[in-house]
Amino acid sequence: MDEAHQTSWAERVLVERLSSGDETALTDLYDRYAGFVYGLAARTLVDRQAAEDVTQDVFVWLWEHPERIEPGRGTLRGFLGTVTHRRAVDAVRQQEARRRREALVAQEEGDVPEVAETVIRSDMAGKVRAALALLPEAQRRALELAYLQGYTYRQVADVLGIPEGTAKSRLRLALARIAKSLRPEMSEQRGRWT
Repeated sequence: MDEAHQTSWAERVLVERLSSGDETALTDLYDRYAGFVYGLAARTLVDRQAAEDVTQDVFVWLWEHPERIEPGRGTLRGFLGTVTHRRAVDAVRQQEARRRREALVAQEEGDVPEVAETVIRSDMAGKVRAALALLPEAQRRALELAYLQGYTYRQVADVLGIPEGTAKSRLRLALARIAKSLRPEMSEQRGRWT
């Protein structure tokens, strides 16, 4: 048996074990490909911690969705490379979006005195946490993934194992509920600075 055929056979067996829920298959997969996945993520992201996060995300996703692996369409290494690249690019986009939001917030709030700003943020953060705690579990989990961890709609759907449309609906409902509960507070804050 030549080396390419042996690798192909070994990959099929590994995928079959993973699909059957064999936890040792995930360990074997990780041991075999984690260095490759991490290296690719690190080249794309530059940030070590972000590359580690993407690496973990890739393997968790594979464990939750082994049916997405199609051994007949190429090598497992190639498939992992594609998944890793997509996740790393998503992470870069999320980082950039976060930087833009932070810069915009910093620019908009440049006129508020620093002490007052700290007090207002602390108070508002507490109210947002309280509003978040009142959400139904499904909406709260979706919101935490999207806004606290920076996941895309698709990633939220993948993590929660729900259709993307359901993830979007949960996020919209959660945001609407939080906005409704914070509306009186936001009106009060606007009144203070006008």
